[in-house]
Amino acid sequence: MLDWLFADPLLPGTHAPDFSLPDQDGKMISLAALRGHNVVLLFYPGDDTSVCRRQLCEFRDRWSDAQQKNALIFGVNPQNAQSHAQFIAKSRLPFPLLVDQGQKTAALYNAKGWIVRRTVYLIGPDGVIRFGQRGTPDADQVLSHAA
Repeated sequence: MLDWLFADPLLPGTHAPDFSLPDQDGKMISLAALRGHNVVLLFYPGDDTSVCRRQLCEFRDRWSDAQQKNALIFGVNPQNAQSHAQFIAKSRLPFPLLVDQGQKTAALYNAKGWIVRRTVYLIGPDGVIRFGQRGTPDADQVLSHAA
């Protein structure tokens, strides 16, 4: 019954579950539409909290590296679009934040919890997970798995 609470991140080599979520502007983002790109998913508990800000800003600061590696970056949590938009503006994030209402996508990626379980994935252009880890792995470590 509480298996989701103790589940490890999805393993590298696993096909990434598809999802469609709105970003802070209401634009729908679908994993299937991102094929051909490396995709970084940053599941994080809260907008504008100190650890979350530090983690997402580290990826902001590695934006040019991500672009060179054909990587698209998305923050994911259940907070609303207005909260995401304010966080993006305040932190000058160059990437979208996705609204995962009810943590449905977090559940697919074993990141669901009482609050979102901080989990980072890198999905290859073929839709296969190449990196998955709890916590705040270094952006360079995550991007080193890009195809």
